[in-house]
Amino acid sequence: MENQFPGDKALNLQLQNDCWYAVYTRSRFEKRLMQLLAAKGIEAFVPLRKVMKQWSDRKRVIEEPVIRSYCFVRVGAKEYFEVLNTPGAVRYIWFSGKPAIIPDRQIHVLKIITGADLEVECLPDTFLPGLRVSVNSGPLKGITGELVKISNKKRVIIRIDHLGQVLTLSISPAMVEVVK
Repeated sequence: MENQFPGDKALNLQLQNDCWYAVYTRSRFEKRLMQLLAAKGIEAFVPLRKVMKQWSDRKRVIEEPVIRSYCFVRVGAKEYFEVLNTPGAVRYIWFSGKPAIIPDRQIHVLKIITGADLEVECLPDTFLPGLRVSVNSGPLKGITGELVKISNKKRVIIRIDHLGQVLTLSISPAMVEVVK
């Protein structure tokens, strides 16, 4: 799987009509891009989940994207470049030298899952046992270790080697990133 950007503006592609494409967005701009595209009459979809956020003075349920920095658009050749001319759209996601077409059934499944009011979390498919990972948030931020497994309870088990001892702990997969 490769995310290429070989110059969308210089494209001379035969685009299919009314296909779903993935668009990479500016950081935290997914919902705004979807609104701007809808105002232009372009069908757009951002899978959202409800999350309880806590600030120092209050708690609130907010909707945040399941897949960060992605917006899915259903366009043909006519609207293809109009999407890129919308504030917040960075580029299309490419695979094998052409824009990645997302099958209708995958968008349908995303809509069903996000509409079912379930707890949804999107993890990169690069999380494999044995990888070196780092905790990116919470009280353990900055600690690195070996990914042992991702359990079916939406938890990751990490082996951390310190002081000649092996510590095993469970934390949310959202708190872990692969060490490069």
